[in-house]
Amino acid sequence: MTFLGKPRVLADLEGLQPMRLDVCGLPDLPYLPLGDAGGAASRCHGRLDASGSSSSSPCKRRYTVNNIPVELARWRKIRERNPVGYRLAHWPIWIWVCYITPGPLTFDLFARGFDLRMAAWLGVVLAATGVAGLLGRLPGVEPRPYIIRFTEDKPNPVYRRVCYTLAWSDVVTFALLNLSSLVVTIMTGGWYLRQLYEIAYFPLAVTIWILGAAGMLPRAKRSTGDEWRERRCFYGAVWAVCLAQPVLWLLWAVLPRTRGGGAAKLVAFVAVLAGVGWMAYRGMLPRTRSIVPGELAISD
Repeated sequence: MTFLGKPRVLADLEGLQPMRLDVCGLPDLPYLPLGDAGGAASRCHGRLDASGSSSSSPCKRRYTVNNIPVELARWRKIRERNPVGYRLAHWPIWIWVCYITPGPLTFDLFARGFDLRMAAWLGVVLAATGVAGLLGRLPGVEPRPYIIRFTEDKPNPVYRRVCYTLAWSDVVTFALLNLSSLVVTIMTGGWYLRQLYEIAYFPLAVTIWILGAAGMLPRAKRSTGDEWRERRCFYGAVWAVCLAQPVLWLLWAVLPRTRGGGAAKLVAFVAVLAGVGWMAYRGMLPRTRSIVPGELAISD
C-alpha cells in the first residue's frame, strides 16, 4: 500500500475496502483524490488536509456510507480522564439497569408502588454499584476511558461484559414480554402480563445472560474490536425500547383492557419500536453512527 502517485480513498475497517463518500450533500464518489476532496469540501466552506481531517465541523459530519452518516475516528476528541460530572452522570444509569433486573419485582413496582422489598433491593444495588464505581468498574464511571479508539482491538474487561449483558437482558426481556402480553390479549380478551412475568421472565433473562457470557452480544464480546458498530447496535436498541415503553405505559392507562384496546396498544408499540429503530439505523439518534477509521489509503 502506498500514498504516492495514486488516488487516495477513504478506507473501511474491514480489509481496507473503499467506501462511497458523500461530502456535504455532493453526489456519491467512488474515491476522493486529494485535490478533488479539497475542492469539494470548499463548496461548503471547509477544507480537507492531507490527513483527511476537516477544518469545518458542519462539513466533516456529512460523510456517509451507503447513504448512512458515519463519523471518522480521528474526529473524536480523546480525553485522558473522565470528568467527575461525567462519571456521576453514568452511575444512575447502572443503578437503574441493575435495579430493574428482577423483572417480577419491577412489575410490582409499576403495578402496586414502592414497598419494603424494593427499598431493600435498592439499598443493595446502591451499595454494589457505588463500590464498583469507586473502583472504576462501571462503564463510563472509570477514572480513565477504557476505549480510546472505537476501532481498536483490545480485551473487553469482565465488568463491561457483565454490565452490558444485564442491559441487554433488560432491553430484550421487557420488550418481548410486553409484546407477548398484547398478542395474548388480542387472542383471548384477557390480561395475563403478571403471569407472563412470573413464568417467562427469568428463562428469557438467563438465556440472554448465557449469550453474554459466551461473548455473543454486542459490547459484551471478549474483544472491543467491533466497538465502532456494536455501540451503534446497542444504543439503537436502547433508544427504541426506552421510547416505546413509556408510550405503552400511557396507553395502558387510557385505553380499555379489551381486544380492541390491546390491538391499538400493539400497533402503537410496534410502530414506535420500528420508527425509532429506523432512525437509529440511519444514524439520526445520539451514539448511533458508525465510527470508521478515516484513514486515507489506497487499495492496491
